[in-house]
Amino acid sequence: MAKAVRFYETGGPEVLRYEDVEVGEPGPGQVRLRHVAVGLNYADTYFRNGTYPIPLANGMGVEASGVVQAVGEGVSHVAVGDRVTYTGFMNTLGAYSTERLIPAAPLIKLPETIAFETAAAMTMRGLTASYLMRRLYDFKPGDSILLHAAAGGVGLIVSQWAKLLGLTVIGTVSTDAKAELARAHGCDHTINYSHEDVAKRVRELTDGVGVNVVFDSVGRTTFMGSLDSLKRRGLMVCVGTASGTIEPFDPQILAIKGSLFLTRPALADYIADPAEKAALAGELFGHVGSGRIKIEINQHYALQDAVQAHRDLESRKTTGSSIFVI
Repeated sequence: MAKAVRFYETGGPEVLRYEDVEVGEPGPGQVRLRHVAVGLNYADTYFRNGTYPIPLANGMGVEASGVVQAVGEGVSHVAVGDRVTYTGFMNTLGAYSTERLIPAAPLIKLPETIAFETAAAMTMRGLTASYLMRRLYDFKPGDSILLHAAAGGVGLIVSQWAKLLGLTVIGTVSTDAKAELARAHGCDHTINYSHEDVAKRVRELTDGVGVNVVFDSVGRTTFMGSLDSLKRRGLMVCVGTASGTIEPFDPQILAIKGSLFLTRPALADYIADPAEKAALAGELFGHVGSGRIKIEINQHYALQDAVQAHRDLESRKTTGSSIFVI
């Protein structure tokens, strides 16, 4: 019988339950998918704790890779036996499972050059990095970025991609070990935010000018420091809220700090169009398949250990990407 991690109430990691589940035949527009590897993302904790409200009971996880076992009526872009990967939002909930039914639309065919584990570790993070680097700002060689959580899954991909574009990368980390990892993946400079003033250090590193773009996945505790790290007319990208949601503020502060731009993008809006999703995925797969971008999978878990995996993730014990191996 298939297994899945589900939850019936919001709360801490302890609300996750590992259960037997029945998987039926796919209906119109669906496929039955056997998972090989499943991604663990910080966004999963937002569903679990209620930050992203969803009907309960429900499944957990939005990213995985595997093999198509059966297809429903009207499905034409994938077939039985295809290697696929996926990520999404509400339409892909239930990834923490050995086998499942899923709408066919989010599925992306996986090139032979990309292993299942690599795909599960990078589809959400990689597509996020892809739109951050290719859709939000017209980067030119010599531009600079400040990258929070530089040793995380998205951070390590963004750092490598930024170097391919000729950018200067300043990354924030919480430990010396994470600083070493970030530098090994392209960060020119690292700032340990546990004992350094980020904005002050950025100004020192940029001769007082600031950076072109800040990618901030932390949120509440870093927001003002991120604004203070930007050059005049720089772009602040709020791409996550690991420390909590950002408190309300007067937009006038953006003018005061240098006519700054601010955006809060979501991956779903950059992969909603199939053609754009294919373009972003194609560029990502090309970089990873050729070895230009390496995916670090630093934590492997069994599906029944989802509670511990969430605890490790929220306590910032993890680096790079984490996956469940089926």
